[in-house]
Amino acid sequence: MAHAVSSAARLEEAVAAVRARTDACPRVALVLGSGLGSFADTLEGATRIPYEDIPGMPVSGVAGHAGRLVIGRAEGVPCVAMQGRVHLYEGHDPGDVVFGLRLMMRLGAKVLVVTNAAGGANPALEPGDLMLIEDHLNMTGRTPLLGPNDEALGPRFPDMSEAYDPGLRRLARKVAGELGIPLRGGVYAGLLGPSYETPAEIRMLQRLGADAVGMSTVLETIAARHAGARVLGISCITNKGAGLSAQLLDHAEVQEVADRVRDRFVALLRGVLAALAKESG
Repeated sequence: MAHAVSSAARLEEAVAAVRARTDACPRVALVLGSGLGSFADTLEGATRIPYEDIPGMPVSGVAGHAGRLVIGRAEGVPCVAMQGRVHLYEGHDPGDVVFGLRLMMRLGAKVLVVTNAAGGANPALEPGDLMLIEDHLNMTGRTPLLGPNDEALGPRFPDMSEAYDPGLRRLARKVAGELGIPLRGGVYAGLLGPSYETPAEIRMLQRLGADAVGMSTVLETIAARHAGARVLGISCITNKGAGLSAQLLDHAEVQEVADRVRDRFVALLRGVLAALAKESG
């Protein structure tokens, strides 16, 4: 059985390939979900590297995920962005799902901003809402930490009591308030996918305390905390969960809503980065 934890040696080969193209040292890592990938195109002084050019980097086949690592600056902050991500439901090992995340940490990032498109399990959430992730439920049954621990990546038993950094959440709320962008808080449930949830599963998730549900983010957050990074997570609610509306779910709807909310999402993201620049300045 292949172990899920990526070897440090494999990561170093990927780091060397990126370093051959740029010596920039990013401070913030961005994982850009459905509808937000174009934000990476706005990074200043950017170096763009297709995933295919990075040894060991898995490539996504999902529509709307470009598949490039982009290194540049936004609001004066050195950033590295994953323009598209891979998912467990594509058949990837958990270690491959978080390989890009671990690569960004190895390049120097200490803060992760992870975004996603999610369904609303909380009936109060409407398509187009932005939700600050306060905690998560890992319902995938998988973890990127399975197998022997590589101490070069992090400790055997990382603490997850504050998986989503309280200071970053306060900062995001402050920025959202200044911009007049409504930002609800909630719990994100990460499921395996690729099928959308049944109405019974949505009712189960509600009882477990979930507000939003999706097919990403939880493994990346675990790997980031394993590496000692601070994590800020934001979901774009693209649809109501199964059974909460008469509408059937499809990926085209998810992308359409994510595209519609993009400008507001990007404004919040830029505001957070500008606040981080002041924080470090």
